[in-house]
Amino acid sequence: MKIACAEDCGNSPKKKLLKEWSIAAASHDIDFCAEWAADDVVWEIVGDRRIEGKDLFVQALRQWQGRIVEQLRIENIITHGNVGSVNGTIVLDDQRAFAFCNVCKFSSGKQSKIKAITSYVIELRPGGGS
Repeated sequence: MKIACAEDCGNSPKKKLLKEWSIAAASHDIDFCAEWAADDVVWEIVGDRRIEGKDLFVQALRQWQGRIVEQLRIENIITHGNVGSVNGTIVLDDQRAFAFCNVCKFSSGKQSKIKAITSYVIELRPGGGS
């Protein structure tokens, strides 16, 4: 998988986590994704479904295993307090492309886990336009 991500000052643990988590999700590293999800995680895929709890979260991630991501481009990672977002594009092995934005809420504490994710996913037309 080809990964492109703008360099960052690297001093934000939440930015680092969101970058690593995005790469793990795209490469189907379910163990990493589950490790950083709170037990009561809620994942809202806008216009599709709402997933509640770590077990259902892991099941949903497993459903994506048949889709091979050839390219992941992370455009921005923004964090403030207990909220962060990451947006970019992915290209699958069938050349379908999607723009995405994941807005995450973190639990409190030094080892903050992802407590809630709201995902916006839009399929792009060939040629990159929406």
